[in-house]
Amino acid sequence: MRWALVLLLAALAFDPALLRAPHRDADGAYFNPWDSRRTSFLDVLRWQLSRNAYDKSAKPLIPRLENDGSSLAEPNAPAELTWVGHATFAIHEGDDVVLTDPHFGERALLVKRRTPPGIPLASVPGNAFAVISHSHYDHLDADTVEALPASVGWYVPLGLGDFFRDRGRSDVTELDWWQSATRGRWTITCLPSQHWSLRLGMARNESLWCAWLLDSGAHRYFFAGDSGYFGGFAVYGSELAPIDVALLPIGAYEPRWFMKPLHMNPQEAVQAHVDLGSPFSVAMHFGTFRLTTEGIDDPVRDLRTALDARGISHERFRVLQVGDSLAV
Repeated sequence: MRWALVLLLAALAFDPALLRAPHRDADGAYFNPWDSRRTSFLDVLRWQLSRNAYDKSAKPLIPRLENDGSSLAEPNAPAELTWVGHATFAIHEGDDVVLTDPHFGERALLVKRRTPPGIPLASVPGNAFAVISHSHYDHLDADTVEALPASVGWYVPLGLGDFFRDRGRSDVTELDWWQSATRGRWTITCLPSQHWSLRLGMARNESLWCAWLLDSGAHRYFFAGDSGYFGGFAVYGSELAPIDVALLPIGAYEPRWFMKPLHMNPQEAVQAHVDLGSPFSVAMHFGTFRLTTEGIDDPVRDLRTALDARGISHERFRVLQVGDSLAV
């Protein structure tokens, strides 16, 4: 339990004012005001040349449920969310469908998809809207953007609007941290996360990264995007309550010396769940792309161990099958 105490002390030492501090430098690059750590090419090289202690000889077990996505067309639907895979969820509430970081493609740049999407892309209705957390290829897929109906609305952090407009997508709204937009009954709020951005054709940190609060008026969904653990989660649990469901990443965390500022491990995700105070959380960011040192199914085992260590029911932090749906 020492790790839980360390995370708690880190949250208590966090200065909430930094969440609203300037976060773009004189050269136009965005940054995390509370964290000055920065990875370098030498760090990447050290990681790639280091020994991998994880045994990846066995085929990973990622359960998948057949789902034709037809339920997304049902009107007046009770609130539910479906895990499409990685960081992609389809939230269906009433007549509305909301996508998080939609990725239905075969690859994240060079990394091959290991598990097919949980629903067909063609099942997404034309009146849907989507939020994007940042520019990395496992969260922003050009083929998916171009294949979804042109009528889909997009909400993106600063610096990504032209990516969509260049692909003929005119319904795009760029937001800075703490800015909100409305769409019908939904209030869509862009929130700070601890990450970075890079993409071919874009400079490092040329575009912002973020989490999202999606408020339908009936339910409030927190989508963390990609983030290292930081004191912001405790602030959100205090300032944004109630949060009905939190969608939290649990994968791409090894080696810790390299990934800690960028990606939460399962122990940190459990602490984020506690900080946010949501009745339940849903795991994401595993099981689809092999991005880092651990296996794509290791995060689930590590999450269950972390929950057991804290005495938290597995029902409070759910792991869905790809394609499975959960009533909110």
